[in-house]
Amino acid sequence: MSASQTSPATPVPGDDEPTLLVKIFGKDRPGITAGLFDTLAAYAVDVVDIEQVVTRGRITLCALVTAPEGGGHAEGELRATVHSWAESVRMQAEIISGRGDNRPRGTGRSHVTVLGHPLTAESTAAIAARITGTGGNIDRIFRLAKYPVTAVEFAVSGTETEALRTALALEAHERGVDVAVVAAGLQRRAQRLVVMDVDSTLIQDEVIELFAAHAGCEAEVAEVTARAMRGELDFEESLHARVALLAGLDESVVDKVRAEVRLTPGARTLIRTLKRLGYQVGVVSGGFTQVTDDLQERLGLDFASANTLEVADGRLTGRVTGEIVDRAGKARLLRRFAAEAGVPLAQTVAIGDGANDLDMLNAAGLGVAFNAKPVVRQAAHTAVNVPFLDTVLYLLGVTREEVEVARTHE
Repeated sequence: MSASQTSPATPVPGDDEPTLLVKIFGKDRPGITAGLFDTLAAYAVDVVDIEQVVTRGRITLCALVTAPEGGGHAEGELRATVHSWAESVRMQAEIISGRGDNRPRGTGRSHVTVLGHPLTAESTAAIAARITGTGGNIDRIFRLAKYPVTAVEFAVSGTETEALRTALALEAHERGVDVAVVAAGLQRRAQRLVVMDVDSTLIQDEVIELFAAHAGCEAEVAEVTARAMRGELDFEESLHARVALLAGLDESVVDKVRAEVRLTPGARTLIRTLKRLGYQVGVVSGGFTQVTDDLQERLGLDFASANTLEVADGRLTGRVTGEIVDRAGKARLLRRFAAEAGVPLAQTVAIGDGANDLDMLNAAGLGVAFNAKPVVRQAAHTAVNVPFLDTVLYLLGVTREEVEVARTHE
């Protein structure tokens, strides 16, 4: 059972006061919870803690209550009555005597989200063992989603978040699952800012390669792009080299490229859900405003910044104008957006896939490497290696049921 927070007006049993843990389990049906507490009410006990879970139609209901007045005789009657009621509704009951409330949770509390496609028993065992190995205790586990991936969350106490994150990153890599570790606390549910890279993150494409296809130099541009994303080339240098190959293209190609852009699966769901939760959402891109401005309008984004292709006499000049959005620029823009949104940097989330996203990922409160290059996966706070962008919601503690509610209430 989880530790309860109790208001000052509610009496809390001392460590030496007798309490009873009442556990009911069996086939779920309406009225089980009410029936148990109606039964307990006859003995004037106080409720100290409750936890209930239903899995595939089977309910487990635990109630920690004060022992009834009257000593052993009254407790014996309570036990007999609860067992009799349980039999009458075809449930099983277990009652354990003890003293006081739940053992206090350890300091250092974290949420550990595990994504698997599928999530195997072997990988779950390995993650749980690694948590224990760091000195952590698993206080609660529950499922966030069953599709498009299986996502479960562990509430962990007793170990520091950073140490847990480091240990589980190694285990996740070995087991082929994605694991995110974030500190517990009110800020997890506070208003946040989410900032994404665009190429190969928000969208499936590399925008400059779409332009290059119309200029007949796609293969050449793609090779330079790949080297830049792996961190083998300076981004600004590679940007100028690639854009130079576009010189002479008619500006009408912009509309064609916009039409060719493909959103990443789950992108609309991610943004729609975040907006309904009150989050602000932005994009930063080493690509071009000719595309990001259109995405901002289509998706209702709060912020967008990118490089701008220069156009003269109706044709691309092969140059970019204004401040270059590169690796350092993305981190700078994250900070700027956070300041404008009134959101502390610790409550920002950054998502990206390439080496030029690393400064931004490390500056954010939570940096998510999305289907990223190895150098990025190793440096980010966490990695998602499934092709569904909306799985990032599970890292924020949002359940699939909440996603569906947001969808139906549009």
